[in-house]
Order: sequence, then structure tokens, then C-alpha cells
Amino acid sequence: MVALYSHPVDTDEQSVLNALDVLEFLMREDEVEVTDIARRMGVPESAARHLLSAMCGRDLAQRNPETGRYQLGVHLAELGQIASDRFPLRRAALPLLEELRQDSGGLSVHLTVPDGADVLSVQRLKYVAGLDLTTDCGRRMPGHATSAGKIMAAFDPAFAQALKAAGFPRVTPRTISNAADFDRALAEVRRTGVAISAGESQCELTSVAAPVRDFCGRAYAAISVVGPDAEFGDFGRAARLVIAATARLGQALGR
Repeated sequence: MVALYSHPVDTDEQSVLNALDVLEFLMREDEVEVTDIARRMGVPESAARHLLSAMCGRDLAQRNPETGRYQLGVHLAELGQIASDRFPLRRAALPLLEELRQDSGGLSVHLTVPDGADVLSVQRLKYVAGLDLTTDCGRRMPGHATSAGKIMAAFDPAFAQALKAAGFPRVTPRTISNAADFDRALAEVRRTGVAISAGESQCELTSVAAPVRDFCGRAYAAISVVGPDAEFGDFGRAARLVIAATARLGQALGR
């Protein structure tokens, strides 16, 4: 967990780095023990408890009184929403995503960016029980299992390498699980300009994605439509819709 730095750090800086390490750990677990934090960071349990207490004081972490374990604090939700609202890509994309959701017949619509070997939804629009439109963000998935991950990997060699290094963990029986199949999938994505995930991230769920690309052609985001197999409909139409949406987003961003 603890990163290696090429320069000496003072006590205040180390405290900040330790807090960031704890947040990274809490992001990946629902709840953790003090002993888990101490072991991961290589510090005494008393030091880990002191750090968690300070973070709880700022609502960056919180202790479950029933289990005695720690989890992310509520203040992070507020910070995340503020950061998301100020994210230029998200602001420019939102009206296009709303239009895409309507044009797709109510399928869920995602704006996704790469993060390590994962993909992170920075905006999702979806129906709840086929009725009310809701918006949320922050969902994380292994990149190789999603259409958004495959489309970005096809046009970003560094992200593709990160996915290969992660080892292709299986999410469903249909998830790509080796480098040869992954390379073949990316070749097909480059040929068609879209990526499809059919039951690879969740059984009976299909998605189609197109890339948002920079001036050099590198994909730094993706737009996808997602829905149950029974409701998805025409792949070709879905592909045309996401391609048109990403083209318009590129124009809005001056790409």
C-alpha cells in the first residue's frame, strides 16, 4: 500500500500520504479493521487508529458502531459530487447523454473514463423500474469486461497494457480471460469503431460503446448504451447512436 518516493518527506507530508493510502484502501473494501490498515501500511496499530480517528473527525472515514470496522465517510460523497459537477467532460456530455438515452429507447447511458485497469463511470443515466430517470456516478468495473474498456483500450496502448498486466480476472463465464482473445477483440473494435460487451460484465446485459478521442486519436473516455439482452434491440442502431454522440461531444470540446 505505501508508495515509494524518490525524495525525503517531512512529517506533515507523510501524514497526508498516509491518509491518501487509507482512502485508497477504503475505496476497495466495504469495511476494514484497524489491524487491516496497520498491516497494509506497515505501521503500529495505535498509529493506524490515530489516523483513522483524525479522518473520522473530518468525515473522510466513519466507524460502524455495530461492527467496529471503518468505511468511507459521508463527506467524500459531497466532495465527489462537487468534483464531478466541475468536470468539464461531464458538463459537456450531460445534454448529449440525455438525448442519447431518449433516442435509444430508454437504455442506460454511461460516460466512462479509464482508471488503472478499471473503467469508472463519471456519469450514468438510467431508468428505475422503467419509470424515473436517475443520474449517478462512481461505478467501477474491470476494463476488459466492458464495452467502454475495450473501446478505450483499442485506441490507447497504455490502457491496453494496463488491462493485460491486470491478468483478465473473470467477472462472468463470458468475460475475456487471456491476452490472445483480448488482442483479437481489440482488432475487431478498431475495424468497426465500436465495442460490444455481451454478458461479459454481467449476465444477460449488453452494452455498445464508442470512443471519445483527443487530437492524437487516443481514447480518453467512452460513451456507451447498456441494457438487458431482451430490451437491447438493434446493435447497428445502437452503434450509430453512440458514434454520433461521441462525435458531437468531440465537437463540443473542440476536438
